[in-house]
Amino acid sequence: MNADVLKTAHTVGSRALGWLHDSAGFGTLPTHTIVDFDDRDSAYKPLGETALASSLVLREGVAGPAELAAARELVQFAWGQFRDGDFLYERQVGHPLVTDPLETYAHFVRAGIRHERMDDLLAHLADLDSARAVEMMPNRRLAVANARRVAGVRDDHDWSTLAADTWLGATPEPWAIDWMTGYHLTHTVFHITDWGAHPELLPTEIRDYLRAWLPVWVDVWQEVAQFDLVGELLAVDACLTEPVCDAQGWNRLAAAQHANGLLPRDADPVDTDERRAFKDHEHTAVVAIVAGTITLARSLGAASAVA
Repeated sequence: MNADVLKTAHTVGSRALGWLHDSAGFGTLPTHTIVDFDDRDSAYKPLGETALASSLVLREGVAGPAELAAARELVQFAWGQFRDGDFLYERQVGHPLVTDPLETYAHFVRAGIRHERMDDLLAHLADLDSARAVEMMPNRRLAVANARRVAGVRDDHDWSTLAADTWLGATPEPWAIDWMTGYHLTHTVFHITDWGAHPELLPTEIRDYLRAWLPVWVDVWQEVAQFDLVGELLAVDACLTEPVCDAQGWNRLAAAQHANGLLPRDADPVDTDERRAFKDHEHTAVVAIVAGTITLARSLGAASAVA
């Protein structure tokens, strides 16, 4: 991969990590009320996404000392918000058919953090026909399968069938894609490869399809300034055994990023209120960290393999 692309990817991801770390206080869970999971301003899902991004920085180990320290602090912050895992355990006990506690917990496991009672509970639920039969979209089923794989829960999934059931697995007409389907396809790739750790696990037909059309989709969404989705698509590129996108997408993200590291989700004005700005653009920071981290890691891994 081009050295300028790697430098830009690292800079965008590092600055986004710094902004997310410095703004983390805006994303706390309420301490004396029940969390409203339908509230768009709820910190529950974003805290899990923060743990995801931080876990990847720690897993790959390609960041500098300051970035690694920030990632460790963010993981510990999120774990503390979840009452050292008790929050996730209690939600899973109370709602055995929901999957978000497992999916969130897997990010902490990736970062080396475990909760004994949660481990026991997840092992128990894995044996229940009811839990295994929960109905969900195909890309969501992949998310659960990967979370179980990362958490060390019994993995008896047929990954080829799971992949084939998705929109991406059908390798359909590429021009028919819409905004939400774009997110669905990115997560199909993320879950199959465990966020770029195993690019070789992508089925050949999916890999070839992405190599043909991913640069086109990046170009389309960067042209309309959908920076969040552009970042996700660039992360997909890093999940391929041989990335295919050029520097244009990364340069567009770098040009849009603010001096403090905030990366806008789109071209709309950023709210001047820092808390509102954090809520609006936190996900794009996570995306930038993920994309920058695995882009750099896959390139360094490929270079090491050649050496």
